[in-house]
Amino acid sequence: MRILLYSGKGGTGKTSLAAATGLRLAQRGYRTLVMSVDPAHSLGDSFNLPGDLFHGRTSEPLTMRPNLDIFELNIQREVQRHWGEIAAYITSVLRTTGIGGVEAEELAIFPGMEEISALMYVNLYRKDNRYDVIVLDCAPTAESIRFISMPRTLDWYMRHVFPMQRNLLKAVRPLANRLSPVELPPDTYFGNLLDLFRRLEGIDEILEDPQATSVRLVTNAEQMVLRETQRAFVYFSLHGMTVDNIIVNRVLPEAASDSFFSGWRANQQRVLVEIERYFQPLNVRQVPLFTEEVVGMDRLERLASAAYADDEDPSLALRTERAYTFEKLADEHYAVRLHMPFAQKGEIGLFKKNDELIVEIGALRRHIGLPATMTALTPRRARLENGYLLVELESADNQKRSA
Repeated sequence: MRILLYSGKGGTGKTSLAAATGLRLAQRGYRTLVMSVDPAHSLGDSFNLPGDLFHGRTSEPLTMRPNLDIFELNIQREVQRHWGEIAAYITSVLRTTGIGGVEAEELAIFPGMEEISALMYVNLYRKDNRYDVIVLDCAPTAESIRFISMPRTLDWYMRHVFPMQRNLLKAVRPLANRLSPVELPPDTYFGNLLDLFRRLEGIDEILEDPQATSVRLVTNAEQMVLRETQRAFVYFSLHGMTVDNIIVNRVLPEAASDSFFSGWRANQQRVLVEIERYFQPLNVRQVPLFTEEVVGMDRLERLASAAYADDEDPSLALRTERAYTFEKLADEHYAVRLHMPFAQKGEIGLFKKNDELIVEIGALRRHIGLPATMTALTPRRARLENGYLLVELESADNQKRSA
């Protein structure tokens, strides 16, 4: 099964592109699910469905046409189905503090519940072989990063904290419940958590397998949107996921050349050049701006035709190797491992510009966005090894001590 994850800054049109991709995949005969992982669901709106037909459904993907289902999570119902003991305990604690009724039930939905619920369904459909391709319409960038990091975070908690916490509370619960105004969580609370964790087993390996999962970043040809796309690329790479396509949506066509649009179009062309330079050798796909809002099946099909060639299979991975990885070698000493199979040994140029590391080998130039922990470091040296370039960075103080 293939998983295609569409992410990007809010408002770039990623929901429309995810829906259009799902349509094209279904037309090619793939059993396809387009699933919204964005708490502000708009997938049903993209297909122009009446709210009473789609919104509020859960656990029952809605069939739009042969081979195509769409699915929006309803977190309230997911809480009742999968988070019962956990939500009940949190609600009881909130009511002890004076918060009651509906407000307590709303606050009992803590951050991460929706992401974990979505991952459980992806894992379930994978194990059941229900679909050939799942297209995930993700939340804006920050929430998407939380979504992909959730399995690792939960795994760490279950290995290091969960056993100790469960055993400790089992021992002190009888006494503590007599003395404390708030009862400690019952053991069924921990049983519910363990059951949820088991439903996620293996999903982290699937997300980090470039043969199974591809990230596609949707952006616009605007400077501010590009900056967020660059940050998203860095953090997906940092979490071990492979971005195989950059989709620049709503590009002004040549027909938009009158006095009102000429300046805007010229600015877009400048940003497009920057996008190509920054993300090379990734494929950058341009999708034109339409004269009408892309809503409903017919317009989504037009969008699919604009985004993909007639004989193109959107499920295929366009890139399977990670663009680069980050490593910590020692205190204040880090490295970036960059895949450059065609680079020849020679003089390597390194310099930093703001939060980017720029690497030059002959005519090749690569821009590498750095995570926050590495933005204050400076390049020390670089070397080619078996088609990879290893760039070492360290703090300026560390360099002075080494000198």
